[in-house]
Amino acid sequence: MRWTLKTEPPKEKVEALQEALQVDAITAKLLVHRGVDNYEDAKRFFRPSLEDLHDPFLMKDMDRAVARIEKAIANKENILVYGDYDVDGTTSVALMSSYLKTKHNLVYTYIPNRYDEGYGISYKGINFALENDFSLIIALDCGIKSVDKVAHAKTLGIDFIICDHHRPGDEIPDAAAVLDPKREDCNYPFKELCGCGVGFKLIQALASKEGKTAEDLTEYLDLVATAIGADIVPIDGENRVLAYFGLIVINTNPRSGIKAILDQVEKTTLTITDVVFIVAPRINAAGRMKHGNYAVTLLSEEEPDMAKKYAAEINEYNLDRRETDKRITEEALNQIEEQKEQNRLTTVVFNEDWHKGVIGIVASRLIETYYRPTLVFTKSGNKLAASARSVKGFDIYNALGNCKEHIEQFGGHKYAAGLTLEPENYEAFKKAFEDEVSKTIDRDLLTPEIKIDAQIDLDDITPKFHRILKQFAPFGPSNMTPVFLSENVMDTGYGKCVGADKTHLRLTATQPESATKIVCIGFGLGKKINKISDGKLFRAAYSIDENEWNGNISLQLKLRDIKKQK
Repeated sequence: MRWTLKTEPPKEKVEALQEALQVDAITAKLLVHRGVDNYEDAKRFFRPSLEDLHDPFLMKDMDRAVARIEKAIANKENILVYGDYDVDGTTSVALMSSYLKTKHNLVYTYIPNRYDEGYGISYKGINFALENDFSLIIALDCGIKSVDKVAHAKTLGIDFIICDHHRPGDEIPDAAAVLDPKREDCNYPFKELCGCGVGFKLIQALASKEGKTAEDLTEYLDLVATAIGADIVPIDGENRVLAYFGLIVINTNPRSGIKAILDQVEKTTLTITDVVFIVAPRINAAGRMKHGNYAVTLLSEEEPDMAKKYAAEINEYNLDRRETDKRITEEALNQIEEQKEQNRLTTVVFNEDWHKGVIGIVASRLIETYYRPTLVFTKSGNKLAASARSVKGFDIYNALGNCKEHIEQFGGHKYAAGLTLEPENYEAFKKAFEDEVSKTIDRDLLTPEIKIDAQIDLDDITPKFHRILKQFAPFGPSNMTPVFLSENVMDTGYGKCVGADKTHLRLTATQPESATKIVCIGFGLGKKINKISDGKLFRAAYSIDENEWNGNISLQLKLRDIKKQK
């Protein structure tokens, strides 16, 4: 692991914030690192308000989108709400369709089949709209690159409203409206909304025409928070506000579908991390193993008993998904060894029998072993389809763009993308991608990094300090859980390997001449027990956590890594 201690923020800013907020220097440093350097910014950070959300009409084409929907409702047109099959897409469809159904009874949903339609808008979906007399399609979490398909739909008398957050191509589709804050000609102040976030801005705009505000739409924020967590978008700006209030809904009054999922696990209060690892995989499993429609049905269901039934079905899909991705990961790791590709700068693997629904998860799993840009391919019809995942700091979307002569189509983000290509182009693409990465990647990025916010002593870790840290939540990109470094740490003598396979490390830490003793748990750090044995001094990188046991809550350190004291 590569440890990087963040640069000390300007001393005068830290001192001014200390004075304004009456907080300690460590808290002030953490805030300045997050771009919070005055009282008003701190107030917005610690006390998010729905009033801080931007006017939705600042988004390019929002007025056109609202006008087209109002026309469809007035003329009693059939409206088809269309979305991707992942968490962001299915939550978007559930949000948009459930809101529109409160205004109009001719609203239906469509999720493309991952296997015979693939990602985004499909000709099959457009034909479905034509055959069933839909004159308006609202596409969510997809569509920004569907220039030809939107043009084709227009010739059939079908309008599109696109709500997307992916990077546009060279041409914007000729739709009735294209909502995407990443459009170059869009001046919307916040660029990092997820697809469901863009959908929420549209219903916020529609509601405003009736004199309603975001306060009147909080019931939809459990969906938005779930999408924000699952899509790994930055949790700052509007996303912080939406996630904050969405978590309140999840923990107090979630929709029946999400409540049915939560009833399956023993958790009382969920964080955004819990949403990512408990709620999102189950929603995703429907589109991965069966069909995204199952997720939309669950998330739209109002009757609790039916929601429980749907949640139980989706849980079974999730169990199948776990078994499948574990098997494929093992096969992919074997393939890397058999082809003697352990020392490459990229991972590109292929098997025509691998389940298309889990190759993205497998790509992430492979990065845990070989920390480098990774693509996992499988057969999809007569093409090859891949999911791409990157390492922190490397833009895999740009890298794919520089290999596009071998690719049929691709799309995505800096750290995650998807693509298809002709089977005969696989080997040429594999070589081109390795060459591109070798030319452009900083070799340091091939070593996992721990970013450390501040160096502190164990005596600094008090219940009051931790109470303040908890108010930094929700955590995520751009506002990660603070990580600290302490020097000259030692075990009190009872450190040991724990867990069924003894892969984890548990110890009680202290420092010379300190009365503080605090329990530490290091998941996966069992092999480093020799660094703490026999009273050796060591350096610890960790976050501060709570441990609940038999109703008692105490502070503990969640070790990220340990190193020999210099």
